[in-house]
Amino acid sequence: MKKMLVTLIAFSLIFPIFAQGADRIIGVWFNGDKSSKIEISQNEAGKFEGHIVWLKEPNDAAGEPKTDHNNPQAKLAQRPLLGLQVLSELDYKGKGKYDDGKIYDPQSGKTYSAKAEMVNNNTLALRGYIGISFAGRTVTWTRTTK
Repeated sequence: MKKMLVTLIAFSLIFPIFAQGADRIIGVWFNGDKSSKIEISQNEAGKFEGHIVWLKEPNDAAGEPKTDHNNPQAKLAQRPLLGLQVLSELDYKGKGKYDDGKIYDPQSGKTYSAKAEMVNNNTLALRGYIGISFAGRTVTWTRTTK
């Protein structure tokens, strides 16, 4: 009985260390050119997603909030950039690596496959690609605050 109790306590102390790896990505990140901040969270399905929570230039030349005007779908082109989901379905694969996601680029209006790797606690290497990841582009996001 005493051995079982010690084993249970040991697992309860060790388990959070393993679980912590997946959620390291959660937080607010500057995109590569620091023109926006994206907040990454985990959804109910356990996948990671990101929404724009800050824009360096939130309004257009007319003083109106910027919209997703480059989106090829007219209905979606009217939605505001602030709050827009740009990262979806990113799945934790272990050892600070995430894969099987999608990333939307509001500057081009295109969606790409995505994978990411935690370089350290404050640096995220995010790769968008079409088809195979070799034919893509990696940007570095840095952790920040809201």
